[in-house]
Amino acid sequence: MKSYKAVLLAALTAVLLGGQAVAADKLRIGTEGAYPPFNEIDNTGKAVGFDLDIAHALCEKMGAECSVVTSDWDGIIPALNTRRFDFLVASMSITEERQRAVDFTDPYYTNKLQFVAPKNSDFKVDKDYLKGKTIGAQRATIAGQWLEEDIGDLVNIRLYDTQENAYLDMASGRIDGVLADVFVQYEWLQSDAGSDFEFKGDPVFDDDKIGIAVRKGDPLRERLNKALKEIVEDGTYEKINAKYFPFSIY
Repeated sequence: MKSYKAVLLAALTAVLLGGQAVAADKLRIGTEGAYPPFNEIDNTGKAVGFDLDIAHALCEKMGAECSVVTSDWDGIIPALNTRRFDFLVASMSITEERQRAVDFTDPYYTNKLQFVAPKNSDFKVDKDYLKGKTIGAQRATIAGQWLEEDIGDLVNIRLYDTQENAYLDMASGRIDGVLADVFVQYEWLQSDAGSDFEFKGDPVFDDDKIGIAVRKGDPLRERLNKALKEIVEDGTYEKINAKYFPFSIY
């Protein structure tokens, strides 16, 4: 009888401890840290931004203790798949090519692509004007892909390791314009560095779904989807959105 009670007590303890383990599991968030206002490194060395606020809100809903790991954009999917971190929140567009390497959650916002160029330029979003111009975009992004697939035969495309370097080249006159996510461009245009630039033309693509990436087949995807639904329904998402934008990006 003592043996039976001991086994039963051990089983109940394991269940209870198991529940606590799930409630306090430790997860690592992967991000780039060079894409304000979505993810960037502040002056204390901490990764901050819209992406990180969303990620931490999801961790809270999942009862997980989360830390942040940064990675260069070019190698960020390989870093996920080699387990440097557990899920990737870095304003990543959901594309067919990427879906062959990772699984995505439901979208957590919808992006658009739009050109930015100097205010004093006659930049136009038409093929006659763009022919022979040099346009910048960040490497391995949907903006770079759009340039290559849609107007690659017209323009000279220059790809950059970070968005900031594309802006620096445009400010120095080495490129004629930049194509990037509209919300990133919006943030930059509000800054001192972007004050002499403006949006040009309408968005060229307006249905860019942004998701959280996990390794193929990882059940964490469903936990993240459930948590995302919860932060949308309880108003947490809206509060985070309002911290960065005067309009909804969901």
